[in-house]
Amino acid sequence: MADTQQVDPKADAKAERTAAKLARQISAFAKAHGGAEGQVAYIGERGARIVLVGEDGGWGDLVAPSTPIAERAVREAGITVHESFDGPFAAKVRTGPYEWKRMAGIQLGG
Repeated sequence: MADTQQVDPKADAKAERTAAKLARQISAFAKAHGGAEGQVAYIGERGARIVLVGEDGGWGDLVAPSTPIAERAVREAGITVHESFDGPFAAKVRTGPYEWKRMAGIQLGG
């Protein structure tokens, strides 16, 4: 017998809509920050995290329900995608007073 996979058209359509929505959000971020690059990271059952870094150093993230949906979204948005969040890519992130205060609070138990 041949292995066959059942394809659920409703699930496929939902995944398409989710990827398209994420792609619009990524594109809006890129437009607001003079362009953007990203990285997709698997975060377990919750799905995948899309980390975005703008050309101006601004950063943010989105969570997709799965890695394939995240990868489709970044592809549709047309941004450069990195394999890992390190080196020159990570160095582009610019943190402000809020982040420094938050990081210090975590270190001090706050």
